[in-house]
Parts: sequence; structure tokens; C-alpha cells
Amino acid sequence: MKQGGRLTIPTELGMVDDTLNLIHELDADAIRDCDGTEMPQQLKHCGAKIYATYYTTRKDNAWAEANPDEVQQEYLSSDRCTADGESLTIELLRGFNPQELKVNDLDDPKTWWEVMDRTVGKPLDPSCWNYCAEDGTVTLESIPYHVYTVSFLAFLIWDPVHMYNFITNDWKDDPHQCTLDVRQPKTQAHVIEKLERFCQEHPEVDVIRFTTFFHQFTLTFDDQKREKYVEWFGYSASVSPYILKQFEQWAGYPFRPEYIVDQGYFNSLFRQPSKQFRDFIEFQQIEVCKLAKKLVDIVHGYGKEAMMFLGDHWIGTEPYGKYFEGIGLDAVVGSVGSGVTMRMISDIKGVKYTEGRLLPYFFPDVFCEGGDPIGEARQNWLQARRAILRSPLDRIGYGGYLHLAEEWPGFISTIQQVVGEFREIHEKTGDTKSNTAPFKVAILNSWGHIRSWMNNQVHHSIYHREIYSYVGVIECLSGMPFDVEFIDFQDVRDGLDPDIRVIINAGDRDTSWSGGDSWLDPEITSAIRKFVHDGGGFIGVGEPTAVQHQGAFFQLRDVLGVDEEVGYSLSTDKYNVCRPEHFLMEDLNGKPNFGEGMKGIYAYGDHYQILAQDGEYTQMAVNEYGHGRGVYLAGLPYSPENCRLLLRSIYYAAHREADMKEYYVTNCNTEIAAYESAGVAAVINNTSETEKTDVVLHGSFRETLELKPGEMRWISIR
Repeated sequence: MKQGGRLTIPTELGMVDDTLNLIHELDADAIRDCDGTEMPQQLKHCGAKIYATYYTTRKDNAWAEANPDEVQQEYLSSDRCTADGESLTIELLRGFNPQELKVNDLDDPKTWWEVMDRTVGKPLDPSCWNYCAEDGTVTLESIPYHVYTVSFLAFLIWDPVHMYNFITNDWKDDPHQCTLDVRQPKTQAHVIEKLERFCQEHPEVDVIRFTTFFHQFTLTFDDQKREKYVEWFGYSASVSPYILKQFEQWAGYPFRPEYIVDQGYFNSLFRQPSKQFRDFIEFQQIEVCKLAKKLVDIVHGYGKEAMMFLGDHWIGTEPYGKYFEGIGLDAVVGSVGSGVTMRMISDIKGVKYTEGRLLPYFFPDVFCEGGDPIGEARQNWLQARRAILRSPLDRIGYGGYLHLAEEWPGFISTIQQVVGEFREIHEKTGDTKSNTAPFKVAILNSWGHIRSWMNNQVHHSIYHREIYSYVGVIECLSGMPFDVEFIDFQDVRDGLDPDIRVIINAGDRDTSWSGGDSWLDPEITSAIRKFVHDGGGFIGVGEPTAVQHQGAFFQLRDVLGVDEEVGYSLSTDKYNVCRPEHFLMEDLNGKPNFGEGMKGIYAYGDHYQILAQDGEYTQMAVNEYGHGRGVYLAGLPYSPENCRLLLRSIYYAAHREADMKEYYVTNCNTEIAAYESAGVAAVINNTSETEKTDVVLHGSFRETLELKPGEMRWISIR
């Protein structure tokens, strides 16, 4: 019998009949309201599960106005200003949006702010500067031609997500929603009482969908209402004197604004995390998860489910952290923009079910003249589907304004096909796990497990030229037949899981992803060398193990068989000869795509083979090292061909080439996911063209398939 359900759709006022028709048409079993919409009264007893979007930190301006000292705060840094004399005046909010931010002059600036001489990297003594509240400036004693900044606290007087939605949807009359600091006792008691009252007054609600808990990721706008700084993983808006005093007691040392401001980088995910920033994240996890549990317990007390949106005010919950499971949530829901963001949700432990909100969101920035919501929905599904076959979500859904989707010809039939395939995956597989290689693959970086499926991202799957050559690594992996672990350098020191056979290190030099100074630790380099020498595999992408030290830039150049010319060894001749015939290249129809690639990579040692070059320099190489192997790639953007290249690289590095064709398809535009317990396999076409592919089972040819554009075909493997 064909399955239904597993689907949540949005609704809004004036769309009652349309919602009921869509529930029937898509066999949806849940409906939800969204930011800027309300649940129609007529649908509250329609038979579908009712999700209520619930805000702990906003939609309560009366409380915020009555308690201005308990509005959320953010650490900001002023412009870098150069002194041309012995005195300098800096305008704090220059370039920021005064509708979003207001300087906090309620708490003593001399205690909680810092004026930094950036030329020498030291703070000024508080006696050397003064704040003028009337014009929002700081005047300081300066050394001529030194550069200065002011790190200061500001109140978030307009919730950043509401501001984003307001601007995106061109709302006119909606009042600006302020933010509440739920961590502070008075507001905390108010929010708890308010949640109790909501649960009592809404018996029809089945699921409280917290959007989210307490601290907004960093989303700062400029004075023209453009995004100025966005860090989906950022903690700079999770601060207040109340919180920082608690941190000082917990950590045992005084807090400095610089621990958050971080020279103006605000601890971007690409920065090597300092001990103090790691401590702050740890402290925030403990406190946020403890308070979140109080709210979840209230929801459970009324017989309702508690769901967390992985977005907006999610900071401190850290679903891959040590404390998340203790919250006791029933579910997590998040936005699915790719295979990576799908795995970011579906791999979360400690909840009863996971749900993905598929794109596009029903907002007018996509459902507009020149927009392509059908194309976006199809492409989004093709990338998410290959990952779902490896680690399935329990549910999917959509969000936004239902009327936009209803008014777009052909869109509903498109998502009908998507929903049908999603249900088919669960129906055919019986929720059993797909077959994986008999070894694990580890991603090694400075963040490790806490940033699982979050590598090299600027803010949640947004394209940047500087990252697509690296995000492709985990996007490819998201739909491949490997159990993937995310490890950090401490995990290497503590001893690797013996099931790990291949380690991948991918990123630019000096970033958290490649590891930077961590590679100066001889305990790390020796452990990795031994791992490979004893039969393991090491794959480097971009500038792996890169830090200048003792005559080498790639500290594991002996393992990788390559190093990077940074100008110091130009006088040493290099003789690089490309020999592209190799196991890694067998399925490729053309030249590999390395994205931005790298310059100055040259071969090193006696056991390398260069497989691809850019002029005189290397773009791909393999290397024998003891009983193990190294593989180097200059970059790996996501594409079907690069998925195949990485697949082959991993099996080759692991010395397990023979295992690759246990379940295999010859056309790299197609993939296969086998479910041995269910006796079936899904063969998928990841393109918008018709594709032919040979199916290989247990090393032997089974059949040839012709797949329609985007088709998913089920075959028996018994």
C-alpha cells in the first residue's frame, strides 16, 4: 500500500479551501503557520497535525519596551580609524543600521568595552578614552598614524530575522519586532509564564515549533539595510553583562571583548578557534541547553511535542555538541539547500524524528518575475535525494506563503513528484540503512564533531567563490556509501577510531579547515604519518597540512607527494611529468574540474604520480607511503564526475579498490544505493538528461538501465 503523510505544508489566512485541497492532493499530515502568517481558525480541527511557530525571543514588544535593559545584545567593532594626531574621535555606529542596533550605554562602557590599538594589538587603558552618549562617539588618546577600533555592546532593537523577512517581503505596516534576552531572570520568568499560557489556550496545537531558543546567529545590517556581516555559526549576538559575569565565574578568568570581536573577524568559522572562544561556546551550550530543557518540559507537560528549528536563534544549542540530547526535544527541523544541509539535519541524534524544510521557501524573492521556483525545487531535490538515500530524514515540508505556490503554474505538481519519491524511499527500504564501505572516512579539521556537515561554509550553503572548491568535498560525501566521522586534532592525539581507513584534510592555508598551526605539533604529524605508513589513506584538498615550518609548507608533503611553492624554493628546479593513466581517472569523460584550483603545487619525493597539471604545476597526484597512500586534489567542486573522482580516490587511498564495485554503476551521472536487508537498490539519475548506465552487483555486470532525466529506479539485488 502506498504511503502518505510525512509531509508538512504551510497555510495562511484566506487560504482555507486551498489548504484543505492541498492536504488531500499531497496527502499531507501536518500544517504550519510561518513568519508573517497566521493559522486560520477553520483549520485548527482539520484532522492534520498542527504545528505552531513559537518565538521565545520576539513578538513581545511591550515587554521589551518596558524592560530595555533585557533586550538582546551584540558585540560590535567600529570602523578601523587611523589617528593623525594625539587625539581621535570614533563614531561607533557609523555604517551600521540604527533601526537594528542601539549603543548600550546602560552598562558601564569602561567595564564592558575595549578600545584597541590595532597597530600593536593591545587595548588602551580605560583612563585613556571617554564615551559621549549624546553623539555616540568615543574620544581617545592616540599615537599618530596608529589604527584604532572600539569594541562595544549594542542592543538588538530590531530582531535580525524579522528585519530580513521585512526587507525581503517588502512589508510596510508590520511593526519592527524587538528581541528579548531570555537568559536574564526577569525575562526568563516572563517567557516561561507566557509559554504556559500559550499551551493552555491552544489545546489544538500538537507541535510547538520553537524558532528557535535564545540567541540569534550573527546577522548585522548596514545603514542601507544590506547585509553587512552574516555568520550562521556566530556567537557575537549571544552576549550581555549578565551572561559574561556568569562566564567569568564558570571559566575562572575575566572576559575580554576581544574574545568575541577577534580583530574584527568575530570568530568566523574559518578562524582557528581560540581557547577562550571554545570555552565560551562550551559555557553557552551548558546554559542554553539547560534553559531550553525547561521550556521543552513545559510543552511535554501539556501533551505536546517540542520541535526546534535549526536556524534563527539556534546559537548555543549545538546539535552535535555534548549537551543537546539533554534538552529532550522530539524533533529538529531545518532548511535543506543541498545534500550537506540535509545531512546536517538528518544525522542529528537525540531526537525522535528529523524534518527538512525543502526549498524554495514560498517567498516573493523566488516566486516573482524572473524567478524559477520549479527549477530550484528540482535541483534542490536532486542534491538532497542522493543524501537522503544515505541518511534519510523522517519528514519533509515547505514554508512561506501558500498563495504564492498555488498561483505558480506547475509548481504543485513538481513538489507532488518530490514528495512521492521521498515516501517511496521509506516504503521501499523499510527504513533500513543503505550499504556502506567496510571502513570509515574521517574529515579532519580544527572543529571536529561539533561542526559535522558544516565544513567550509560561510553561512549555511550560500555560494562563495572561495569555498565551492571545498564544500564540494562534503557535498559529494553526503550521498556516497561511506560512514563519515568529523574529527579534530585532539582526536588524533587521543588515538583514532580503528575503523577509520581514510582521513581527508581540505581547506585553505591558515584556516580552521586545513588546521594551520596545529600541523606544527609533532605528535599530530607523527601520528598521521604512522597511520598512513601502516596502511591508511590520506587525502588532501587545496592547501592541506599547510604551515611554513622547517623548509616545508605542506607538513605532510612526504605523505601527499606534493608541496606548494611559496617563493622560497624557486631556485630549486622541479621536474614534473604528468602520467594520467590511473585507477582514479577511469570513469572520467573529460578533464577533472578543480574549481579555483591551486597555483605552485609541485611533486615531491620518489613515489608520486602526477595525474593532472595546470601548466607546469600539479593539480592532482597520488603517492605511495609505506603500506599506505596519499592523494592530492587542488579542489573538488560538487558535480557528478567529481563524486566519482572522490569515490575512486577514497577506495584507492584505503587500498580497497576491489570493494568499490560491490554495488556500482558505470555512468558517473548516476549513482546506486543498495539496501541489503530490504533486497533492493535505488539507481538515480542526477542530471536533467536521459542517461544509460550499467549496473554492477558484487563485482559482476547485472543489467543496463536507461534512466529518464532525474529518474529514480528501484531494482532487486537478491
